[in-house]
Amino acid sequence: MYHSLSGRGERGAISVSGALVRCIKEKTAAFSLTVLDAALPARCLVSDALVGAPGQISPAVWGRIQFIAPPVCAVCGAPQAFDAGAGAVCGSCAVRAPVYDAARAVFVYDDASRAMILNYKHGRRMDGVAAYAAWMARAGADVLGHCALIAPVPLHYTRLIRRRFNQSAILAQRVGALAGRPVAVDLLTRDRRTASQFGKNWRQRRRNVAGVFSVRPRWRARLRGAGVLLVDDVLTTGATVEACAKTLKANGAAQVFVITLARTVALRRPA
Repeated sequence: MYHSLSGRGERGAISVSGALVRCIKEKTAAFSLTVLDAALPARCLVSDALVGAPGQISPAVWGRIQFIAPPVCAVCGAPQAFDAGAGAVCGSCAVRAPVYDAARAVFVYDDASRAMILNYKHGRRMDGVAAYAAWMARAGADVLGHCALIAPVPLHYTRLIRRRFNQSAILAQRVGALAGRPVAVDLLTRDRRTASQFGKNWRQRRRNVAGVFSVRPRWRARLRGAGVLLVDDVLTTGATVEACAKTLKANGAAQVFVITLARTVALRRPA
């Protein structure tokens, strides 16, 4: 098995074994957190208010979340002020099309929704995962049909060890189960640890992730000519998913689509 994946003997075996160990640890941590969430009183995914069941948002908060609905840009998925017709793109995408083919998101990332993302990503709140995945599958229904593989944006192994789980990988697995599509959790690797993207503009973010990602050799044959769905938690400038999409297409992917739980609407790529 090791030779068939890497063709480099012992070195390949070590690489594959390490990936397997990380995968097992990630699933174990996620399961433990899910059990803990189920044992505690159900609380709002954003605030500390009690709710009727896990994965719910209190009525006071629900009205502040800006869920994204048509009309949206056919490419980047940003909400638009008016409906310009099927296939219409925003000005930013008309001037410079992103590397990925289309992106979709559930809600706007702003002051109202930020706590929901942080509670999941850093607070390890797993009680909302089922709802998040259902929302994402619905938001990306028009692109899911073009995808033969679903893959998360990967974390560097040092960050994965510290955080104990990849929030994007858990979402990808849930979306894949709902859509009936295979999930390649280890399709992409993050080969170099990078500084946080927080606080950087688009050009800085783009430089920060340039040449960071690669495709695992065992997926290359499956990737050729395939449509791939990338899953991440938040899309801001799009620099990270574009770097992933560039790597996937360089390795034979025909199309790359993106689904995120949230996206910003104020930050734009420079023309």
